[in-house]
Amino acid sequence: MELRLAGVTDSRVLNALEAVPREVFVSDPFLEHAYDNRALPIECGQTISQPLVVGLMTQYLELGTRDKVMEVGTGSGYQAAVLSRVARRVYTVERHEPLLRQAEERFKRLGLTNMVTRHGDGMKGWPEQAPFTRILVTAAARQIPESLSDQLDDGGVMVLPVGDEDRQWVMRVRRQGHRLNTERLMAVRFVPLLGGLPPEHPAG
Repeated sequence: MELRLAGVTDSRVLNALEAVPREVFVSDPFLEHAYDNRALPIECGQTISQPLVVGLMTQYLELGTRDKVMEVGTGSGYQAAVLSRVARRVYTVERHEPLLRQAEERFKRLGLTNMVTRHGDGMKGWPEQAPFTRILVTAAARQIPESLSDQLDDGGVMVLPVGDEDRQWVMRVRRQGHRLNTERLMAVRFVPLLGGLPPEHPAG
């Protein structure tokens, strides 16, 4: 009800949020706050977004049951799990291998079978599986990455935070042929989107 009052009105998104147990994705020290509407820290200096932001960003994607979604930044896996309840298939990329392996275990525990994971540089997306009808980025880019928008199908939608440490906005990008139409939707605060892989986990 709190999320509905705050603007998450898509019944499929609300059902997905209700179906995914957030406590599965929260680190042990923060379990008592699993259902607080706030972001929480996870390993590798990352965060799990507050349920309201997850709900709104999922809603902004305008997902259908046939959509093929790429998520950049698996993190805890919570956002991907919500997406999997609404979309046909979710391809999720994470640069921190320990986070990805934890997320994979959670997906398996919850019986989520329409999920494909990859350890890699999220800034590069997943060219081998492109194009995607929907793309969701869960870290803030300085500007809309061409490497990701190029993987968006004609008529597709990408939702991502854009900005610096001081000011970020969730943007919705629609591809129409060679044109990208953008909308600014809400102010947020995300960890930065970084290229490459952490030095302790070289590509392999």
